[in-house]
Amino acid sequence: MSSKINHHHHINGHDSIPPPCPHLADFRSRNGTKPFHLLQNCLRIKPPHGRASIRRDPSEIPRCGACAVSSVPRIYACVTCATISCHAPPEPSHAAAHAASMAPGHEISVDVDRAELFCCACRDYVYDRDFDAAVVLSSKANNIHSNVNSDNLRKKRRIVEYRPWLPDIQERVLVNNNSSVLNFVEDRPWGLRGLNNLGNTCFMNSVLQALLHTPPLRNYFLSDRHNRYYCQQKKSGNENGVVGGKRSNGGDGNGGKGLRLCLACDMDAMFSAVFSGNPVPYSPAKFLYSWWQHAANLASYEQQDAHEFFISMLDGIHEKVEKDRHKTHGLGHGDCCIAHRVFSGILRSDVMCTACGFTSTKYDPCVDISLDLEPYLGSSAKSMSLKTPSCNGEADCTNSSQNGGISTLIGCLDRFTRPERLGSDQKFFCQQCQVRQESLKQMSIRKLPLVSCFHIKRFEHSSIRKMSRKVDRYLQFPFSLDMAPYLSSSILRSRFGNRIFPFDGDEADASKEMSSEFELFAVVTHTGKLDSGHYVTYLRLSNQWYKCDDSWITQVNENIVRAAQGYMMFYVQKMLYYKAGEKQVAQ
Repeated sequence: MSSKINHHHHINGHDSIPPPCPHLADFRSRNGTKPFHLLQNCLRIKPPHGRASIRRDPSEIPRCGACAVSSVPRIYACVTCATISCHAPPEPSHAAAHAASMAPGHEISVDVDRAELFCCACRDYVYDRDFDAAVVLSSKANNIHSNVNSDNLRKKRRIVEYRPWLPDIQERVLVNNNSSVLNFVEDRPWGLRGLNNLGNTCFMNSVLQALLHTPPLRNYFLSDRHNRYYCQQKKSGNENGVVGGKRSNGGDGNGGKGLRLCLACDMDAMFSAVFSGNPVPYSPAKFLYSWWQHAANLASYEQQDAHEFFISMLDGIHEKVEKDRHKTHGLGHGDCCIAHRVFSGILRSDVMCTACGFTSTKYDPCVDISLDLEPYLGSSAKSMSLKTPSCNGEADCTNSSQNGGISTLIGCLDRFTRPERLGSDQKFFCQQCQVRQESLKQMSIRKLPLVSCFHIKRFEHSSIRKMSRKVDRYLQFPFSLDMAPYLSSSILRSRFGNRIFPFDGDEADASKEMSSEFELFAVVTHTGKLDSGHYVTYLRLSNQWYKCDDSWITQVNENIVRAAQGYMMFYVQKMLYYKAGEKQVAQ
């Protein structure tokens, strides 16, 4: 069924607009928007999903005034005179008959179960911005409580837009004299360099390889935005801390006695070494030493968790910047340090009372999203495992049917943002009912980061059984990912009935600020058992995949990557994913 709109606007970025409804335009010219606002007194929220409906009394059962039936698919109330009529094609439409028998102005009705406008003459749904705004604002004002600081919500979202740069004469001279083209070295992309294993440090090497080729992070350090020499000089407070462009200390990797080298400084040194063109594997010993100083509880040569290392490393960079600035920045702002400017996003959590529909909302910053694998589907999953991408006989390919079937990243994200009924032992205090009630919880993403990291929960720990195990199930993940369905704006719009109204995180120019389309550029995999495994990273450079196994770098085809046991996936916004090194093949 096509739907009509009373005045021109954009829907989801498309410019194709249906013709306006003449009856709605005539109704607005006669009555303005006052009847729409009067309907707010009859607005009710239907638990458990919070959809709006029109009722004068919560227990009221609307019936058609012509046939006295309440069980027909759709019941409508005339906005002008409040007459209740039904419309159930192919049966005769009492709503259309009512509009035809009355004077002009009675054509517009409202669906009492969905709180949506309906033109009885056109026999189609129509949309009006003022009506949708009245419904949504009334719902939010009466039933939604947010315990997040309102100042944070009013902060303008970070704008990421493309601005072409044209160097002036002086800049051209500097570029020509001090730059070199990033090209292929010995049939490898520039910057692709192995990392030596320093003793069970494959967990660190795998994550570092992903970070070294994260486009925004790479551009930041290669443009000298964090100069390790200046950073150490500033920290030591000694103007003679740098001599001839080098550290005045003995280069002991600790920046002098009692001076802890920050992780950002070590990242700067690592970027310089990796992108120097030297193909010999690099040893990140100084970085490991600095990380041990930050995470003393993990300072050992035992195997660690790659995800735990990733979080700890970002925290170390953030902690250093915060101490230098002497002021606190919220992680969700994305402006405190380079680590959170690249990886920080904001999650929205809604807890809804199943009795009255009251909703409590929280916002939490995040630098990654941890996802549960989809539940085991039994025999159907085993049959799907036969469709696993071919591995071409590579030893890295795992048996995808191991531990039961196939999961997909899309399915994991759907499950992450799906409403979840909380147990009776997790009742929350409803401020509207003034008692503890059962509730539904739904997660969504209010703000996307520049780079999205998805962590798959493959390690399970049971306190009841007092045992731990690894889940070796196969996970399908796309190379291109659209995050639009998981945004708070999309989920709220669906919850309120696809209203034409800017929802949370959905400003008028949001499409220009943030892209919801992402490209996969790195996959960290884990093979082996819980206590004795090995981490490997697959990198996508110049549209070609490379396997980084500590100091060994090999080129692989994409089927090898698809069949790998993904543990962490890194996606970058498509607008920041460059294929400048991709070779054009002349036909």
